[in-house]
Amino acid sequence: MLLIKCPYCEEERPELEFRNAGEAHLVRAAPIVEQSDDDFAAYLYFRQNPKGLQFERWRHIHGCGRFFNAVRDSVSDKFLTVYKAGEPRPNVELLLSRPAASPDPVEQPASTRAPRAKKAEV
Repeated sequence: MLLIKCPYCEEERPELEFRNAGEAHLVRAAPIVEQSDDDFAAYLYFRQNPKGLQFERWRHIHGCGRFFNAVRDSVSDKFLTVYKAGEPRPNVELLLSRPAASPDPVEQPASTRAPRAKKAEV
Protein backbone atom coordinates (compact mmCIF):
# COMPACT_ATOMS: atom_id res chain seq x y z
CA MET A 1 0.00 0.00 0.00
CA LEU A 2 1.22 3.48 -0.88
CA LEU A 3 1.55 5.88 2.07
CA ILE A 4 1.22 9.62 1.48
CA LYS A 5 2.21 12.25 4.04
CA CYS A 6 -0.26 15.12 4.36
CA PRO A 7 1.70 18.35 4.97
CA TYR A 8 -1.18 19.73 7.08
CA CYS A 9 -1.91 16.69 9.27
CA GLU A 10 1.80 15.73 9.22
CA GLU A 11 0.92 12.04 9.18
CA GLU A 12 1.51 9.30 6.64
CA ARG A 13 -1.83 7.84 5.67
CA PRO A 14 -2.93 5.17 3.13
CA GLU A 15 -3.48 6.33 -0.43
CA LEU A 16 -7.20 5.51 -0.15
CA GLU A 17 -7.62 8.69 1.94
CA PHE A 18 -6.38 10.90 -0.91
CA ARG A 19 -7.51 11.94 -4.38
CA ASN A 20 -5.32 13.18 -7.19
CA ALA A 21 -6.48 16.58 -8.46
CA GLY A 22 -4.26 16.85 -11.53
CA GLU A 23 -1.28 18.93 -12.48
CA ALA A 24 -0.08 21.55 -9.99
CA HIS A 25 0.93 25.17 -10.60
CA LEU A 26 -1.45 25.81 -13.50
CA VAL A 27 -2.13 29.50 -14.11
CA ARG A 28 -5.17 30.63 -16.04
CA ALA A 29 -4.62 33.68 -18.22
CA ALA A 30 -6.90 36.55 -17.34
CA PRO A 31 -9.36 37.77 -18.47
CA ILE A 32 -11.00 34.56 -19.58
CA VAL A 33 -13.50 36.37 -21.85
CA GLU A 34 -10.68 37.49 -24.14
CA GLN A 35 -9.28 33.97 -24.65
CA SER A 36 -10.02 32.04 -27.79
CA ASP A 37 -11.92 28.78 -27.47
CA ASP A 38 -8.77 26.86 -28.47
CA ASP A 39 -6.64 28.58 -25.80
CA PHE A 40 -9.23 27.94 -23.10
CA ALA A 41 -9.66 24.30 -24.18
CA ALA A 42 -5.87 23.85 -24.03
CA TYR A 43 -5.84 25.25 -20.47
CA LEU A 44 -8.83 23.22 -19.34
CA TYR A 45 -8.13 19.81 -20.91
CA PHE A 46 -4.53 19.37 -21.99
CA ARG A 47 -1.85 18.40 -19.47
CA GLN A 48 1.83 17.59 -19.82
CA ASN A 49 1.84 14.10 -18.21
CA PRO A 50 5.61 13.53 -18.54
CA LYS A 51 7.35 10.27 -17.71
CA GLY A 52 9.33 10.89 -14.52
CA LEU A 53 8.88 13.72 -12.04
CA GLN A 54 5.46 15.35 -11.91
CA PHE A 55 4.16 18.24 -9.84
CA GLU A 56 0.64 17.26 -8.78
CA ARG A 57 -2.22 18.56 -6.63
CA TRP A 58 -3.69 16.15 -4.12
CA ARG A 59 -6.55 16.37 -1.64
CA HIS A 60 -6.70 14.63 1.73
CA ILE A 61 -10.35 13.82 1.12
CA HIS A 62 -10.90 11.49 4.11
CA GLY A 63 -8.75 13.51 6.50
CA CYS A 64 -8.38 17.27 6.81
CA GLY A 65 -9.96 17.81 3.36
CA ARG A 66 -7.26 20.27 2.28
CA PHE A 67 -5.43 20.48 -1.03
CA PHE A 68 -1.65 20.19 -1.18
CA ASN A 69 1.03 19.72 -3.82
CA ALA A 70 3.38 16.80 -4.29
CA VAL A 71 6.37 15.87 -6.41
CA ARG A 72 5.88 12.26 -7.57
CA ASP A 73 7.93 10.05 -9.86
CA SER A 74 5.45 8.55 -12.31
CA VAL A 75 7.80 5.66 -13.08
CA SER A 76 8.35 4.38 -9.53
CA ASP A 77 5.17 5.98 -8.06
CA LYS A 78 7.27 7.35 -5.17
CA PHE A 79 6.64 10.74 -3.61
CA LEU A 80 9.79 12.84 -3.34
CA THR A 81 8.14 15.55 -1.27
CA VAL A 82 4.82 17.13 -0.38
CA TYR A 83 4.18 20.80 0.35
CA LYS A 84 1.27 23.05 1.23
CA ALA A 85 -0.83 24.69 -1.47
CA GLY A 86 0.43 28.18 -2.24
CA GLU A 87 4.06 27.38 -1.41
CA PRO A 88 6.55 27.75 -4.26
CA ARG A 89 7.60 24.82 -6.39
CA PRO A 90 10.58 23.03 -4.74
CA ASN A 91 13.95 22.78 -6.45
CA VAL A 92 14.02 19.39 -8.22
CA GLU A 93 17.83 19.22 -8.29
CA LEU A 94 17.96 19.50 -4.49
CA LEU A 95 15.32 16.79 -4.14
CA LEU A 96 17.23 14.42 -6.40
CA SER A 97 20.56 15.06 -4.66
CA ARG A 98 19.15 14.28 -1.20
CA PRO A 99 20.42 11.01 0.24
CA ALA A 100 17.82 8.30 0.08
CA ALA A 101 16.14 7.12 3.25
CA SER A 102 17.56 4.02 4.85
CA PRO A 103 16.60 0.99 2.79
CA ASP A 104 14.02 -1.46 3.99
CA PRO A 105 15.49 -4.45 5.78
CA VAL A 106 16.19 -7.21 3.33
CA GLU A 107 15.12 -10.74 4.09
CA GLN A 108 18.21 -12.77 4.91
CA PRO A 109 18.79 -16.08 3.16
CA ALA A 110 17.83 -19.11 5.27
CA SER A 111 21.48 -20.18 5.59
CA THR A 112 22.45 -16.96 7.43
CA ARG A 113 19.46 -16.76 9.76
CA ALA A 114 19.70 -17.77 13.38
CA PRO A 115 18.01 -21.12 14.00
CA ARG A 116 14.45 -20.94 15.31
CA ALA A 117 13.72 -22.19 18.79
CA LYS A 118 11.71 -25.37 18.91
CA LYS A 119 8.25 -25.25 20.43
CA ALA A 120 7.94 -26.80 23.81
CA GLU A 121 5.70 -29.84 23.85
CA VAL A 122 2.82 -29.70 26.26
